[in-house]
Amino acid sequence: MAVAEKIREKLRTVPHKPGIYLMRDRFGTVIYVGKARDLRRRTSQYFQPSRRMGWDLKFKALTEAIEDFDFHVVRSEPEALLLEGKLIKELHPRYNVSFRDDKRFLMLKVNLNDPIPRFTLTRLKQDDGARYFGPFPNSSALRSTLALVRHQFHLRGCRPLTPGERDYKHCLYAHLKYCTAPCIGNVSREEYLEQVTAACDFLEGQCEEMQSTLEEEMRKAAAAQEYERAADLRDMLADLRRTTRKVNRFERVPYSLPLAPAPEKDLTELARVLALPGPPERIDGFDISNISGTFKVASMVAFRHGRPDRPNYRRFRIKSVEGQDDFASIAEVVRRRYSRLLKEARSAAGSAGAKAGSDSEAGQGAGRTASGLGAVLAGAASAASGSSPASGPEKASAESVPGMPGLILIDGGKGQLSAACAELEKLGLGNVPIIGLAKEFEEIYRPGQSEPLRLSRDSGALKLLQRVRDESHRLANTYNAQLRLRKISESILDEFPSIGQRRKTALLKKFGSIQRLRAASVEEIAQVPGFGGKAAAELKAFLQARHAAEGCD
Repeated sequence: MAVAEKIREKLRTVPHKPGIYLMRDRFGTVIYVGKARDLRRRTSQYFQPSRRMGWDLKFKALTEAIEDFDFHVVRSEPEALLLEGKLIKELHPRYNVSFRDDKRFLMLKVNLNDPIPRFTLTRLKQDDGARYFGPFPNSSALRSTLALVRHQFHLRGCRPLTPGERDYKHCLYAHLKYCTAPCIGNVSREEYLEQVTAACDFLEGQCEEMQSTLEEEMRKAAAAQEYERAADLRDMLADLRRTTRKVNRFERVPYSLPLAPAPEKDLTELARVLALPGPPERIDGFDISNISGTFKVASMVAFRHGRPDRPNYRRFRIKSVEGQDDFASIAEVVRRRYSRLLKEARSAAGSAGAKAGSDSEAGQGAGRTASGLGAVLAGAASAASGSSPASGPEKASAESVPGMPGLILIDGGKGQLSAACAELEKLGLGNVPIIGLAKEFEEIYRPGQSEPLRLSRDSGALKLLQRVRDESHRLANTYNAQLRLRKISESILDEFPSIGQRRKTALLKKFGSIQRLRAASVEEIAQVPGFGGKAAAELKAFLQARHAAEGCD
């Protein structure tokens, strides 16, 4: 009865929006993952007696096992489909059949380093330097849009990696004038790359102009009573909108969904495989992000009781490292983080001692407390300052310092781990457990161990470490991207008189870069919201003058 009341109360909070839902049994294990266009309507069906009567034995068994559920709202049904597939692959609920295999959604791939780049369909994203678009939930809409893109931007659709004259003789795309035929030198590679780049911009969402063209052609065909052509254009426009609609790709699982069915069990297993004194209450995860040595940043995420502790996340800009040196960057951020914790602990101990000395009635008791904390921190203080303490412990006790983790996770292998361990030793924190997790084979590196530890892919301990590592990776990359966007926004456009943030953003969104904006015509600039013919001409003249001045310097 209490369970039924609990579910009824939760159902009242479910909105009439698209999303996914997770059904749990009495042990908290996820037994079913589903998606819905209307979450309130769909989830309530599981708890309606009249609905249960018409279901088969499988669904009756499912509904009888449900003790609780969670839900997550998304922006559209395609997003719900993507997230549902990811969760089923992650959790393996016993009542789900779809997505249990290795099938993945389709993506578009193009490698600009190929002799003659081509767009191909793939289901696996690799680290091969190519650009990927997707995944796309609707494969038929994607194939239709790809054909439209090849036709619109005159791109090749042939299979050979490097086509030649022999391939050209049998190429339908070239004979129909769909392709500009770079294989026989009709256009140069540089000119063809411009076509491919324009198609990439289109696939990234800059397709408003083509949508408007298709809508206009559809209206004209309908007015001329060419209904079959109008229907084809309507379907083409719908496929285009489905393919280029901005959706969340869900590289990570949303915070509102407690993925681990039993985080305490995962922590216990982690303590066992790493030979820790007990399950770590807090885990700190570190990662580095930079692009060719620029915008070097680091992240630190905190997990408490196996779940993200977002208020204690930290971001760092690397200050003392020249060039691209992940080892030195890890050393700097570990040193800065834990020397700060030690400093705050010493400051708190000093404040407690001063307060105790001013209180005559409780002076002796408080003084003993302050001196006790001071004794515990004496070793850490002297280690941080580089001197040897005359008395007290040689190393700081991790449990005595507020905010000190029970385990530190470094994203990387032996090199990153060694750099972090060296800094902890200097701070007198060599007794804090620390490991490195290398992503390629998910190997766990431990101090003093030459061989890495490999856990089963189904291990709850490994999945917990992966969640910490992936979250630190996401936070570092997000911070790096923010800095890069901030740098891009501080562009030459800021020097153009009376241009606001809205018009500057509209220009960068349409053209993508100052170089493309400079190459655009006055008519193209005038099409940007907020610009007329006069303002467009003034901006064009300003950009040309600045370009000429830069060329003379």
